[in-house]
Amino acid sequence: MRHNSMKILLIIFTLLWTLHSDSQEIAILKYNGGGDWYANPTALPNLIRFCNENIDTEIELTPKTVEAGSKLIFQYPYLHMTGHGNVFFTEEDAENLRMYLLSGGFLHIDDNYGMEPYLRKELRKVFPEKQLEEIGNDHVIFSQQFEFPQGLPKIHEHDGKRPQALGIFHENRLVLLFTYEADLGDGWEDPEVHNDPEPIRLKALKMGANIIHYAFKN
Repeated sequence: MRHNSMKILLIIFTLLWTLHSDSQEIAILKYNGGGDWYANPTALPNLIRFCNENIDTEIELTPKTVEAGSKLIFQYPYLHMTGHGNVFFTEEDAENLRMYLLSGGFLHIDDNYGMEPYLRKELRKVFPEKQLEEIGNDHVIFSQQFEFPQGLPKIHEHDGKRPQALGIFHENRLVLLFTYEADLGDGWEDPEVHNDPEPIRLKALKMGANIIHYAFKN
């Protein structure tokens, strides 16, 4: 009975998704657990501005905020999640996110440093049958609009680890991207926040534009 109910919900959410598939808005995902989901406040507005100026998007300049358990997530083709600390999904949050991703949505999680161990545990609630897997440098997300032949760029140093693009796939489509040890969001912020050199900021913005473009087109 539960399996049939899930199938019915997936059909309903797919129809909802279709109604909003031409959306040019993106949103920040608010989650529970005490982590700072609101980190990097200037990052997404700067990325949006860069995309509108360089890859012909027409995204609203101010991103919305949506909660993980809200049906409003189905209005947005791209959700962004970041933070430094704890992440917690209720069962309702996890089921809602699963339906969103299976019906065409895209979630980009950018570890701002420290959320990775909590996130991995919570993603098992969303996709108990799937694992995060490293995305090869030949994946289209690294050449969607701008070329990154070496894969995910390193923007900020934390533990000296290499940057990793990890993902979850459904029917050969990347539905969830976890950027780890890269800190793209810091590179998107206003220049005076981290004092990054302009070539580093540009690299982060170009990679962000690739992600946005992939989410809108795939």
